[in-house]
Amino acid sequence: MKVVAYNIREFEKEQLALANAKVHDLTLISNGLDMGTLHYAVGKEVVIISDRDVLDSTLLNKLDQIGVKKIITRSISLDHIDISHANKLGLHIANTPFEDQSTLGIAYQTIMNLNNWGDERCLGLACQCVLECEKKGVPLKQNYERQTK
Repeated sequence: MKVVAYNIREFEKEQLALANAKVHDLTLISNGLDMGTLHYAVGKEVVIISDRDVLDSTLLNKLDQIGVKKIITRSISLDHIDISHANKLGLHIANTPFEDQSTLGIAYQTIMNLNNWGDERCLGLACQCVLECEKKGVPLKQNYERQTK
């Protein structure tokens, strides 16, 4: 998948690269996602953000207009995303809900979300969209634990 990750700190780069194992086409941006940096998302399928990126309805509309359909936040919290509006647009939203909130743990959860989307599988507990899915809520923690060992 073609992906851009915003608000990447220096110490996160190596962790994401390790977790990704050159599977996805990742572009890492140190700046936050806003109207001035939106152009980095053009041609990407997925946007990865942090809890420092605020996705209001205006920014979500722009992401939808340029073809982004999936968003992963590298956090448990969704307070920085207008989830209701994202759902109206049909955007898929995922977070990183597992107990391991270390930098490497978040990186592996993020890449696991990408892998599952790429394989057209539900993200289980990480899925935050309202789309109908018979697999929604299925724990994927076992897969995550296998990948991180």
